[in-house]
Formats: sequence, C-alpha cells, structure tokens
Amino acid sequence: MTQVVKARRHPRDSLLRSERLPHIWCPGCGIGIIMAAYADAIEASGIPPEKHVCISGIGCTGRVSGYMHLDSFHTTHGRAIAFATGLSLVRPDLEVTVISGDGDICTIGGNHLIHAARRNVDINVIMVNNFNYGMTGGQHGGTTPLGAKTYTSPYGNFEAPFNIPYLVAAAGASFVARWTTLHVRQLINAMKRMMSVEGFSFIEVISPCPPTFGEFNNFPEALDMMEYFRKYSVIDHNADLSKIGIRLQGEPLVVGNFVDKRRPSYQELVQETIRKAAGRESV
Repeated sequence: MTQVVKARRHPRDSLLRSERLPHIWCPGCGIGIIMAAYADAIEASGIPPEKHVCISGIGCTGRVSGYMHLDSFHTTHGRAIAFATGLSLVRPDLEVTVISGDGDICTIGGNHLIHAARRNVDINVIMVNNFNYGMTGGQHGGTTPLGAKTYTSPYGNFEAPFNIPYLVAAAGASFVARWTTLHVRQLINAMKRMMSVEGFSFIEVISPCPPTFGEFNNFPEALDMMEYFRKYSVIDHNADLSKIGIRLQGEPLVVGNFVDKRRPSYQELVQETIRKAAGRESV
C-alpha cells in the first residue's frame, strides 16, 4: 500500500512552538481547542504575529503562553492582567491578550479583573472556565457552581459563584462574550472581534476538565461535558446577564456575544491627558 503525505506542516505551525510539544494537558481537556481557536483568530485578524503578545498566569491554561510562537509572558499567579495593563500602556501598538484560567483571573486575580474592566484598558482577556483549580488538585474556586463537588467541597459547593459576564459587563467592559469549547467557529469569530475592539474585551470559555471536576460531577469523559454543551447551550446575544449564572443541573447554559459597545479606552484617555498637559505647558 502506497502512503501519500498530504501535508508536512500544520497550517498553524508558524504560530506554535512545536519543539515544546506534545503539551502537558490531560486527555479531553478543552484548552487545546481554545489555543487552536486563538491561533486561527490571530491569522484572521490581519494583525501581524509580531504585533501579538500572549500573557498568562499560573495553572493549566497558563501554559498556553509557552506554546504560542509569539512574544509571551508567563507571570505570577493572579497577576496576568496587571502585567498586560503595564505592557499595553507602554506599547499601545501591540495586541495584548491574556489567556488564563478561572482561578487565576477571577478568584486570585479578581481585583485586577474588575479594575481593568472599569478603566476600559485596551487588552483582550480569554478566561478558560473549568470550574476548579485543575492543575493543583481540583480545589473549588470563584466559579464553581453551587452544589458541585471538588476535592475541597466533597459534599457540594455552598459558596455562591461569580456570574462572570454580568460582573465584567457591570464593571464597564467594551466587549463581553461567553462560549464553550463546542462552539469553535463562534469562539474564533468572537476572538477575532475582540482583537478589533478599542477597550477591555473579555471572553469566558467553558471547558471540560475530566480528571478533576468531571469525575466528581458526572462528566468522567470529555465527551460527556461536550454533550452537555450540545444539549443545554442556548445562544442569546441579548440575554439578561443577571440571569445567566451557571448551575450545570440541566438548566440552560446561555452563550453569546453579550456586550459590544464603544467608549474611550484607558490608553486613549491617557494620551488625551498627555496632549492637554503638553498644550498647557507650551502656552
């Protein structure tokens, strides 16, 4: 039988550090899907790769920055948005994207999240939400649904979780979306859109975590959670964000591009202040 080689390189190989593969993620983890979507969005954005910067914190998702063949920073736990804010202020010509997990961004780094949205800092934040601290053993965090079991909530979580799109939108973000790892095409388009927005852009991506969260909550295989996404996801771009909290108990999982508005970004206001100050000094 003659073997025919269809391709010797993947179309996105130029955006990946292939020498660092295979990756460390568990079988069934959705982070690889999200990283591939990010690479596709970079290609579709029309912004040269040398203008893109990827920043992450600590955790499973935090490893994305090390696999992308871009200028990248692997920062301290919960501080990725703070690093991204500083970089974007100094180099506003760069397309700065934070990719990290729910524990890193909204639990440990929650204060940076709300203030970056309040200031409307011109950065992109992609938060992978697998409802637990997957890398460090599966502890519960700020997005763990009520009643969900983890290693630190074996009888069911009794702490009310954040409704992240509602929180970020209320804080003032310019673009807010939520998708799952099943909604690949919609996710790529949302990432592409966020790269064109002047202001704080945020996407929550719901992702399977079979070995820790999944095994405790009747999703032992990745396909189990993907099937849940297929069955219960409802696309509603005009949803009342106060009512889209996640329970994972057979209730609708509302996804969509919820907020897309224009207001001056932090960088624009800084530059305007500098111009006004320079004008007063020249008088």
